[in-house]
Amino acid sequence: MNSSAIPERKDIPQKDKWDLTTLFKSDGDWEKALAQIEEDAKAVSAFEGKLSGGAESLLAALKAYQKLWQNIELVDNYASLLKTGDEGDEKAGDMEGRASMASAKAAALTSFFDSELSAIPDSDIQKWIEREDFKDYKIYIQKLLRQKEHILSQKEERILALQSESASTAENTFSLAENVDLNNLFGTINVDGKELPLTQTTWTTFMENPDRSVREKAYKQFYKNFESHQNILASLYAGSVNQDVFIARARGYKSALDAALFGNKVPESVYRNLINTVHKNFGPLRKYYSIRKRALGLKELRHYDVYVPLVKNVDTRTSYEQAVEICREALSPLGKEYTDTLCSGLLGGWVDRYENKGKRSGAFSSGAYTGYPYILLNYKDSIIRDVFTMAHEGGHSMHSWYSARNNPFMQYNYTIFEAEVASTFNEELVFQYLIKKADKPEMRSYLLAMRAADIMATLHRQTMFAEYELKCHELVEAGTPLTAPLLRKVYRGLLEDYFGPEMVFESNSDMEGLRIPHFYSAFYVYKYATGISAALALADRVTKGGEAERNDYFNFLKSGGSRYPIESLKVAGVDMESPAPVQAALDKFSAIIDELDKTLK
Repeated sequence: MNSSAIPERKDIPQKDKWDLTTLFKSDGDWEKALAQIEEDAKAVSAFEGKLSGGAESLLAALKAYQKLWQNIELVDNYASLLKTGDEGDEKAGDMEGRASMASAKAAALTSFFDSELSAIPDSDIQKWIEREDFKDYKIYIQKLLRQKEHILSQKEERILALQSESASTAENTFSLAENVDLNNLFGTINVDGKELPLTQTTWTTFMENPDRSVREKAYKQFYKNFESHQNILASLYAGSVNQDVFIARARGYKSALDAALFGNKVPESVYRNLINTVHKNFGPLRKYYSIRKRALGLKELRHYDVYVPLVKNVDTRTSYEQAVEICREALSPLGKEYTDTLCSGLLGGWVDRYENKGKRSGAFSSGAYTGYPYILLNYKDSIIRDVFTMAHEGGHSMHSWYSARNNPFMQYNYTIFEAEVASTFNEELVFQYLIKKADKPEMRSYLLAMRAADIMATLHRQTMFAEYELKCHELVEAGTPLTAPLLRKVYRGLLEDYFGPEMVFESNSDMEGLRIPHFYSAFYVYKYATGISAALALADRVTKGGEAERNDYFNFLKSGGSRYPIESLKVAGVDMESPAPVQAALDKFSAIIDELDKTLK
């Protein structure tokens, strides 16, 4: 789509939009399913107090519970996808709101389920789940029972449930402050004689502007605003950390980190190995910033110089259909079934392809148990990065496709820890394909610079964030209150460690640590770094291996939620309890940096 005018949703051809009829044939069918949620929730609530009454009673309750939540997933997915296609569509907004309300009401009616199930005597439940008719629920029950030691009494659980809404106050207030109140105070930046608004959304555009004076002014103006509210922002983050520590202690975990990792059975060593291994490999990262300083012709490298592209976007056109064929060729090591399924989906109803007015920005995959594993794109044929985005989201969708077809509903959903593996795996194969095909020096330089920046942003930067979260939580657990000066001191120390001596920081550069939304979902960001490490290791293993290595990877894609993530990745052929995958990813980054250095001289 080459037109500079952004079309209305109604003017987008149907072939360029996703086909939602695999979820519901019509909005009327959706309305019937929505109405069914309340009836199904009442059916589940009728089992309250009866789960321990015998195997037959529990099995009937599990079937009712599954029916309820499978329908809720379907209803939510349909309404959400309609809404993202056009955020201004009042009908879609109303549908999404009603779906959310119905889901919340159902959750309240069935809140007894997990705690009552976990209270069934082990001697009974262990015998029941070995029965053939429990096979679709066995893993769900086993995972729930593993949490048993951290489930409190019914009265205590009720108190925590009543506190859950107020527990999100810090996060909700931060979101309002950052996206509404503070967002209105950033002002404008003059670019080529035009006053352009500086906002959270436009921040990246200014940081990528080739005019250094624009970058400098936007950076200083942006962080000055955050700095003037530092005590409020610090108090909000401290409140979030205090809440994490409170919940961990209330439930009997060793620490907030232990509480965050326990559910997915991820050893703390995985988290700490990641940080330690990245620290031991700062050399190539420092070299990257040295190259950046030289390539940009700067006497000193500033924090506002780290996002401007090293190589200008190569003037090339890749139609949507051509991008699909690139994915087909690049992903051919995964075999014909994989590429045929993915490419048929990309061309035949999985994808909402192009931008329209009101459509959500960015890209995502929305795979569910029923229907297509849908993909939202805002594809532009002038940006080669969008080919990578297609492959990335296609990786997510194929992971969902295999998971749903090889597992019962109650165990099909994989974790975030695993999710980024399949997507980043595909990106790596596309990179390998395009770099081999690059017949012009400028294209090769562009691809190398883009790949280096992507790995650095996902592996090094997310590890720095993970280290910051760990330090902050450990301070509170040791009895040290978090204040704005302390938080800034901790974050500045990490900035200096990771960026090295080439970087000259502003006095308020450390305010970055008080503006990252992900920090309000504690110990989440490390999964991006482990994900890319596992993906790069597996891409190397599959492309250099044979049928056995490919089958191992497919066994991972098919695992869904049938295993814990560390075990699932071991099936694929990578051991994330070892520092080796992270080290291999850092070695690959180092090799890219060395080649980039040569191409830019």
